[in-house]
Amino acid sequence: MYQRASGFKRVAWMLLGLLIGLLMLAVGGLMYFEIPGNAAGMAAKGICSAAFVAGRPRQDLMAQDVLPASPVLALIQVSVNETEHSVTARFAGVVSRRAVLLKARGCVLDLQPDASARPYAPSVDLAQTWPKGEAPIPLADWGDGVDVAKLKAVVDTAFIGAGDPLAANARGLAVVQHGRMLVLRDAPGFAAGTALHGWSMTKTVTGMLTHKLAAEAGLPLDASVVDAFPAGREPAWVADWRQDARRSIKVSDLLYMRDGLAMTEDYEPWGSVPRMLWGTPNAAAWAANHSAEVAPGARWRYLSATANLLAAVARGRFASDVEYWDYPRKALFDPIGAKSATLETDSVGNWIGSSYLWASVGDWARLGQLMLQDGKWGAQQVLPPGWLRRAFTPATAQGEGQGYGALSWLYGNPQAGECKAYRGVPADTVVMVGHWGQIVAIVPSRDAVVVRLGWTFKHGQFDGCKLIADVLSALPK
Repeated sequence: MYQRASGFKRVAWMLLGLLIGLLMLAVGGLMYFEIPGNAAGMAAKGICSAAFVAGRPRQDLMAQDVLPASPVLALIQVSVNETEHSVTARFAGVVSRRAVLLKARGCVLDLQPDASARPYAPSVDLAQTWPKGEAPIPLADWGDGVDVAKLKAVVDTAFIGAGDPLAANARGLAVVQHGRMLVLRDAPGFAAGTALHGWSMTKTVTGMLTHKLAAEAGLPLDASVVDAFPAGREPAWVADWRQDARRSIKVSDLLYMRDGLAMTEDYEPWGSVPRMLWGTPNAAAWAANHSAEVAPGARWRYLSATANLLAAVARGRFASDVEYWDYPRKALFDPIGAKSATLETDSVGNWIGSSYLWASVGDWARLGQLMLQDGKWGAQQVLPPGWLRRAFTPATAQGEGQGYGALSWLYGNPQAGECKAYRGVPADTVVMVGHWGQIVAIVPSRDAVVVRLGWTFKHGQFDGCKLIADVLSALPK
């Protein structure tokens, strides 16, 4: 009997040792891939931005915006400091990251609080119609050409599952034709004017800013990146680029994602995009540290890192960082009345040109309408003429690059467009696209803009091509 009990104890100790070993192995794996720090960074920044940049109520932000993205995020605890406008996230009580609201920079990781920063509070003019205010035109003014019943049904269908992170989870929708806002709707729980995260739709706006700097500030699109910086304004990584094949990469190669760098677009917890966005203080330097894989211009590859390199090139055009941080608002947002828009930066001050623009549904529609009008807003030419043509020019003459323009998707391209199988999506459709179901579709042949903001974790829950086609089918031709 004693021997049997001793045997049980030995087995129990062996199992306990095995369990501890597996646990240590799991923890070691997490630490090796920097997952705890990156996960805490994602949560801290995401909730800080949702609270203080978007102006959303604090309750349930973790449940709505963070937890459904990955099971590992359940190990995070978050605290919000309303006084210093910061959010701290702790991964399993071990790794801690903090994001703070900074003036003109949004929420930024791992810096000190800024007493001069003021949180955004949604406030819109519903007495005036868009674009001066935020009200859509009355239904009676839609006109005979609009299929009212069909458009209303399309919009109602788009909001099925709103509020459910496991469903399509739309957060806003707008339809504009001939400069008139027919539909402007926010999901339940989102106040009118709430800034919504555009994720990779930010890339197209980075392209707009680059186009403006090229025309008005001498940014040379056809020059090599290493030669595009004024004296004293080039980042440290440029010296390394001068020593190898990367010296041949042009600014225009970044604009069209033809840089040829040895990178991939990977969204897993240990992947390239999380490491760039939440694991490094300098997103552009992280991207620049990758070697050349193919000759510039020889290959198109979609890379968030490329847009962040372009944002660093834009930074070189400014005599001071304060001017750089203020530029998106002064040059683009204020002239079109996009009061909610904020382009956030990384810790060292580069625009996160790949991923971090926040704006309300109405303001995303303004950006789309500005693009549709080739940069003109009323009597003012906000963007130099030619941006729409540049955005619509395919990155490459063959292959997948035919479906991509200047940091913009060519959804209607008959060879490689995302929507080439949808007859209802015109060939001239240019689209800003975000990772979790965000789109701003610009359709010149229909003089229309379609906006959909969402937080769709399961991509099969939302079909952007179908939404564009369905909306256009209800509009006059």
